[in-house]
Amino acid sequence: FTLHTKLKEEIQIAMLRSSFRSLRTSSTSLHASQRLRMMSTTAVIEFTPFKGYKLDDIPDNKIEVTKDECMKYFREMSLYRRFEIMADTLYKQRLIRGFCHLYDGQEAIITGMDAAVEHSDSLITSYRCHAHQISRGDTPANVYAELLGRQTGCSKGKGGSMHMYRSKSNFFGGNGIVGAQVPLGAGLGFSHKYKEDGGIAISMYGDGAANQGQVFEAANMAALWKLPVAFVCENNQYGMGTSVERHAFNSDFYTRGHYIPGIWIDGMDVLAVKKGFEYIKKYCNEGEGRPIFVECQTYRYHGHSMSDPGISYRTREEVQSVRKGRDCIENMRNLIIDQEWAEPDELKAIEKEIRKEIDAAVKEAKAATELSGDKLTEDIYKGEYPPFIRMIDEKTSIQY
Repeated sequence: FTLHTKLKEEIQIAMLRSSFRSLRTSSTSLHASQRLRMMSTTAVIEFTPFKGYKLDDIPDNKIEVTKDECMKYFREMSLYRRFEIMADTLYKQRLIRGFCHLYDGQEAIITGMDAAVEHSDSLITSYRCHAHQISRGDTPANVYAELLGRQTGCSKGKGGSMHMYRSKSNFFGGNGIVGAQVPLGAGLGFSHKYKEDGGIAISMYGDGAANQGQVFEAANMAALWKLPVAFVCENNQYGMGTSVERHAFNSDFYTRGHYIPGIWIDGMDVLAVKKGFEYIKKYCNEGEGRPIFVECQTYRYHGHSMSDPGISYRTREEVQSVRKGRDCIENMRNLIIDQEWAEPDELKAIEKEIRKEIDAAVKEAKAATELSGDKLTEDIYKGEYPPFIRMIDEKTSIQY
């Protein structure tokens, strides 16, 4: 196995940037003025430049951030990472059943996006949706409850991993069919335009779904009707077990809107994602409204799902090279330490606190009540039930 070309180049560039930053800030010969700047609670940080398609201008690759912001992003990404690691454990213990797709490695996207948009903006995504549910205000305990089939989950334990939902925060799932959420996202954009509420819709999908016909049908309608919707491809380099270079003739997914402009973002850098989505929010709302294609280049550490070991089509060395050179949490850790905003032990203390929080969430979810069998058919029919509901066999079918 060899790293496919684009991914290898991105890793090399990221490692060089990280090495340069460490050398620059660890020098003992820094001038007093430089050290004073480093001890400030704000800093201007450079990141991998954006790439634009049919855009008159794109943002520069600098962002001013504060210590508090970076500490918040570090904690959020670490929480999502720990949540998914524990979900892996629960699945292997057979406490989580069915499909389960983990988000570890991709945390910078949801964290940076959430920092840039409002919860009045609509969000819809695929089946890799645990972190999205938490970002929109649900608790880790409730998300675990849904995974474990408990009635305190967002879908009363009937939806499971792929069907998170939180309409009061304008999060519309969690969708199990590949690419099916994309036209729904266009519909959410139509809703914002119809209501004239100033919101945008964010319709997220993976690189594996990028070749779906419904993506282009939705894009056509969004362009015709000038809908404020961002079609966001989370390019984690593999459509299930097939690399982007093997499944996509054009793997520059931000250009795939053809007549719709696009922007490429380093999805492994939370600060790049934040600034990118600030631009996207403004862009979609300008004039009558307009759509945009977005590619967030990222990487998943687990396989496609829990049934995929993730190393039959890529090597362990490839995964480790990304962890070493591009990991979003480690890069934020290094930035915080380089800016002298926290000591390594302080960040480790935060991670220990998160471990306790996640352990408590699992305990709470396990203690929650499972949905009883007679509740399985609730929420399917509105009003009166039909006289007969077929279940898996004649004995378990229900007559009213």
